[in-house]
Amino acid sequence: MTKTSTKGRRRAPSRIERAAGRAAAIQKPRVALAGMILLALTSVMLLHGYLRAEVGGDQRVRTGADSDTVPDAVLDGGPVLTFRDGEAVTRSLPDKTIALTFDDGPTPTWTPQVLEILRENDVPGTFFVTGTMVSRYPDIVRTMVEQGNEVGVHTFSHVDLSYQSASRIHREMEQTQLALAGAAGITTTLFRAPYSSRPDAIDDYSWPVYKELGEQGYTSAFIDNDSGDWKRPGVSKIIEGATPEEGKGASVLFHDAGGERSQTIEALPRYIEMMKEKGYTFTTISGALAKTGARRGAGGDLGATTGTQPAEDAAPGGGGVRRAGPGRTAAQAAHRTATGVMLYEGKALVWAVAVADRTVPVLATGLAVVGVAVLGRFAMMLVLARRHDRSRNGRRFTWGSPVTRPVSVIVPAYNEKECIANTLRSLARSTHPIEIIVVDDGSTDGTADIAESLGLPNVRVIRQENAGKPAALNNGVRSARHDIVVMMDGDTVFEPDTVRLLVQPFADPEVGAVAGNAKVGNRRTVIGAWQHIEYVMGFNLDRRMYDLLRCMPTIPGAIGAFRRDAVLGVGGMSEDTLAEDTDITIAMHRAGWRIVYQEHARAWTEAPGSLRQLWSQRYRWSYGTMQALWKHRRCLTDKGASGRFGRVGMPLVVLFQIVTPVFAPLIDVFTVYSMIFVDFRAALLAWLAVLTVQMTCAAYAFRLDREQYRYLLMMPLQQLAYRQMMYLVLIHSCVTALSGGRLRWQKLKRTGEVGSPVKSG
Repeated sequence: MTKTSTKGRRRAPSRIERAAGRAAAIQKPRVALAGMILLALTSVMLLHGYLRAEVGGDQRVRTGADSDTVPDAVLDGGPVLTFRDGEAVTRSLPDKTIALTFDDGPTPTWTPQVLEILRENDVPGTFFVTGTMVSRYPDIVRTMVEQGNEVGVHTFSHVDLSYQSASRIHREMEQTQLALAGAAGITTTLFRAPYSSRPDAIDDYSWPVYKELGEQGYTSAFIDNDSGDWKRPGVSKIIEGATPEEGKGASVLFHDAGGERSQTIEALPRYIEMMKEKGYTFTTISGALAKTGARRGAGGDLGATTGTQPAEDAAPGGGGVRRAGPGRTAAQAAHRTATGVMLYEGKALVWAVAVADRTVPVLATGLAVVGVAVLGRFAMMLVLARRHDRSRNGRRFTWGSPVTRPVSVIVPAYNEKECIANTLRSLARSTHPIEIIVVDDGSTDGTADIAESLGLPNVRVIRQENAGKPAALNNGVRSARHDIVVMMDGDTVFEPDTVRLLVQPFADPEVGAVAGNAKVGNRRTVIGAWQHIEYVMGFNLDRRMYDLLRCMPTIPGAIGAFRRDAVLGVGGMSEDTLAEDTDITIAMHRAGWRIVYQEHARAWTEAPGSLRQLWSQRYRWSYGTMQALWKHRRCLTDKGASGRFGRVGMPLVVLFQIVTPVFAPLIDVFTVYSMIFVDFRAALLAWLAVLTVQMTCAAYAFRLDREQYRYLLMMPLQQLAYRQMMYLVLIHSCVTALSGGRLRWQKLKRTGEVGSPVKSG
């Protein structure tokens, strides 16, 4: 025979290798999608916090500073400040002219009421708005402009600009202009600094800011009269504070936001009526400038103006705008029509803020609900686990007459050469009479040969073509000689009394299946220790609760016992899902069988030894659980035992195995966010309180399982790491489920290090 040389040629990938490659190719974009979702939600939270001055907020307000560098003509000048060729120009309002100005809005509570008062009295106003409020309430700003009022910038987040860097000042102005562009399609050249008042309050720190903004084309507006409405002194005091000296014009300050403004709403129409009776007219800042004179910083009179402002052909900060169209009045001369990129960026900002304003409260509510549910679950687990322990371990408790008849133990195996010998030797030491059926599912590593070579009594090896774990289990059930079958994994080790203890509940004729106590054998690594905590606290404590509620969702594949007829009666182990153990458990509930938890029947299994393997296992579990729940969704409307599982067990599984893990990373994000931007102490105490509750539950679970408490020292890090991983796994599973994807049962890499039961603490 002629030999064909393969030297220099690459081996063609096997079918399994090709499937693994396809799975990896699919997995990467889904993991990326999960990360993008979390990043998007984090960004939404940061935007939401920024709008409320939680992120980047600065509450400092400068007082008592000197004004040595400020020109006297500015300090003694009128309430409107502009710059021409670098030289300061101040203007006063004409006699018997009032410009009503409103700061800090808009708000949905007070601004519409102010607008309605102005409309009824046929009076315009000038509103100095903050970018955060504009982006949150764009419709109000749009109405404000359409009604003929004027709008000015009051910064984005209401900070004292004298404390801010040049870049921060630029952002505050630019972002407010973008918000105005998105809300009303305009920008403006009017500006009023937060915490400003009369021109004589300008100091050496704020003066450079006004000069810089003036050179960019902004007109800074101050006040002549402060109504003092922010103090809530009473209606008469507000009117008194807003009234100018006899016959003089004035820029008058009111507020349509920043607190409770009912006194402002009551005082404003009375004030307008009173001033009209005195012969005053009302206009905007721009309207007043259209008919006033000016004097230079040196004090020289410039005479009457033409009704336009200096250097306003372009909006401050650059292009993307043009002068407002023919519909613009002199009262709105400061407005510019936003066009091009600025317009679309502004609309994008307003849209993003709307998303944030809607999303974050929903998330916060959802997290609160989940948090309450989780704490409720912990409380319920503690109460029911204690009740379970007392009832099952009481002196008078018995399942009935001892079960002593032989049972069949089925060991499905696929490439388990590292573990199969330890598994079979542990079974050979069983104190209960058993037959052992090893179903080799097309192994390529000699697993079946190893099983046969051990020469152990009562061991049968059945070989089949590779068809998957459910098919191997079904083959074993059909071949079993006894009416009770115990199912275990090929990497699992039983204690001598495990089978005897596991089958005792079958003395009760209502019991159709029993879940054993699966323990992590390879717990000396960090990942192994994390899984050990999860098995003891999450799985076994849960099973005690589900046992009493009669809605056990899953009999672990590592250790479970079944009535053979019950398994065959529900059609055997199904290949419809990746979680055949969950599938068969729910099917038996629907058939009316009771399923219980036997804590003393322990099995030691080899848990995944790397994050990659852990990911693969949990992905299969979570996706398989979703498949099983969907498959059995009709039990939600069933009656009897099936309906009991559908209306009790299924909601609990959905809430605590799907919904809660999806929200879990956001809990961490909210915690970090609160620690940094809101209240570090309160957020830390809340996180520690939840951790304390978890530690209490875990400690009680360890006590019930007689485990060493030292592993609990790793719990804080375990909780953080697991939350992130399970979030990614569940998003991955949800995408797979929604896309209709199907996966084969996946084989984890084994080491065989679990050779005998681990001694508990």
